[in-house]
Amino acid sequence: MILTKQYRCIHSQSCACTKGHLSEEIIFLVFNHVNWNPKLIATLSCACKWFDDLAKRVLWKEFCKTRAPKMMLDLQSSGSHSVDGNWRALGKLLIYCSGSRKDGLFKSSQIPGHFVYRTRFSRTSGKSFLLPQCRTDILYVSDPCEHLDQGDEGDVGFFRGIFKTFATSKVRKMLIKRSAPLHPTEVCPYCKAKLWNMLAAKMIPSSASCRLGSYEDCIEYYVCLNGHVLGICTLLPLSDSDEASEE
Repeated sequence: MILTKQYRCIHSQSCACTKGHLSEEIIFLVFNHVNWNPKLIATLSCACKWFDDLAKRVLWKEFCKTRAPKMMLDLQSSGSHSVDGNWRALGKLLIYCSGSRKDGLFKSSQIPGHFVYRTRFSRTSGKSFLLPQCRTDILYVSDPCEHLDQGDEGDVGFFRGIFKTFATSKVRKMLIKRSAPLHPTEVCPYCKAKLWNMLAAKMIPSSASCRLGSYEDCIEYYVCLNGHVLGICTLLPLSDSDEASEE
């Protein structure tokens, strides 16, 4: 069922979106029963502004806590009651590979964005994407989402991640100190914030390509003002021995 979002509706007594009113507690129990299904949360958000607000404030938060409980505990351990860029943006980052457009952020071949069933995010892997002087920062990074045989591009991998308390991070301070420019047109696909190019700022260490299993000169990633990370790399081909061991 496709619903058209009613931006003006505030779910008052005269609300035409539904007949009768479900309380937040009942909606919470219903979505807990369906294990915080992201497609159902997105559908509910389209019903009206009240449901959209409830989803952003409660349902996406519970989805994130269920999908990545240890990561969420760590991201909130600084005392903040929310996550940079809001819970809906983080929920989308957990389950959506943004792909690329020919005229978009990465200037690569056309690879459509898509949802992924499950992705592992690693705090240990995140250290490999930081310069030595920034490795006290906490960054969670996903394994690359592999898109194989992309013509001249070879085997392409997309990765994504999130910084903990990005506003006070050493990476952000270094970007500002280096007067790194924000991308003039493209924005974060998860929260619509402006983006810094880490390659242009010369802030991608060689350890990042080792962690991804990619060519060192074929990796690029961006970080947005809310600390969301999205990147692309060209993956090294598997050797015959690697393929045999996987079989």
